[in-house]
Amino acid sequence: MRARVLVRPKAGILDPQGQAVERALPALGFDGVRNVHVGRLIELDVEDASQLPEMCEKLLANPLIEDYEIVQ
Repeated sequence: MRARVLVRPKAGILDPQGQAVERALPALGFDGVRNVHVGRLIELDVEDASQLPEMCEKLLANPLIEDYEIVQ
């Protein structure tokens, strides 16, 4: 089965990439943009989807600073 894992910085965690994008967008003429966060999407084929939370906790996300969401 194909699964997607969305990984994002936790609320309150410094997100330098998000801040850089937030500053750059108005410079490019895109106004009214706030609270930009940059995360990542991981797509993988798995035989046993029940293992996905453990995969995220151990490797795919850093649970101290990141939240993850599994989308199947």
